[in-house]
Amino acid sequence: MSLVKKQAAFLLDVAKLIHFATEQGFVVTGGELYRTAEQQQIYMKTGRSKTMNSLHLQRLAVDLNFFKDGKLTYDVKQLQIIGNFWESLNEKNQWGGNWKSFKDVPHFQRG
Repeated sequence: MSLVKKQAAFLLDVAKLIHFATEQGFVVTGGELYRTAEQQQIYMKTGRSKTMNSLHLQRLAVDLNFFKDGKLTYDVKQLQIIGNFWESLNEKNQWGGNWKSFKDVPHFQRG
């Protein structure tokens, strides 16, 4: 499958995710989808990222902001239902809140 087709399928799942989260009472705003290699290097140096192989470089990852009752939340327990839904959409979908060594709660990717 071409990269463009992978990106398009990924974004269709992102749309489903946002719709589902909204139904669960969250307000969702956009974070970061694409980043350059230079930006990724900055994130590595500052500890914001652990890899130069981020799927943001291919537009196959997105960071989203979730608000509940007017407050931004990155609480894993509160967002677990969202992460579970994301991973149920496609076997290649991964939620950063389920990662073992490095939690990245607002991060959703297609591996």
